[in-house]
Amino acid sequence: MSQQANPRGTFLKIADTLKTWIETDPDVMELPSLAQVMSDYKVSRGVAIRAFSFLRQEGVAEPVPGGRWRVVRAGAQVDRRPLPERIADVIKADGLEVGEAFPSASALAERFGVSRPTVTKALEKLEAAGVLAGGGQGKVRTVRAVPVREGRS
Repeated sequence: MSQQANPRGTFLKIADTLKTWIETDPDVMELPSLAQVMSDYKVSRGVAIRAFSFLRQEGVAEPVPGGRWRVVRAGAQVDRRPLPERIADVIKADGLEVGEAFPSASALAERFGVSRPTVTKALEKLEAAGVLAGGGQGKVRTVRAVPVREGRS
């Protein structure tokens, strides 16, 4: 799509194209980056942002940390809890006991679809909370305590 003399409505055309792509391909889980949309459609950052904002208003996409956008599918369950909480659930999900080795930051990054530095920050929070022990370069983290989920009053 080439840039028009009057960009009014260009963001709607981009949003419609992305929406059609989402509807026709059920495997699409993440939208292209702003830079990719700007390059593909030869538009400014503002136009790309407006296209994504329109998709958000339509309930088709939502922003995620890191500047990316995730596709929202009807009926799909998305865990929106903070990453440290989701990582702590790995202990129960994988049946880990106190003293056992915890998965690496790289393995967790792949499992949760986030960057390794993001996982490292979450792991540091779990270490500070006393859930994990060890860590650092070349060291294996171990389970220090099984997290207990507190009920809300």
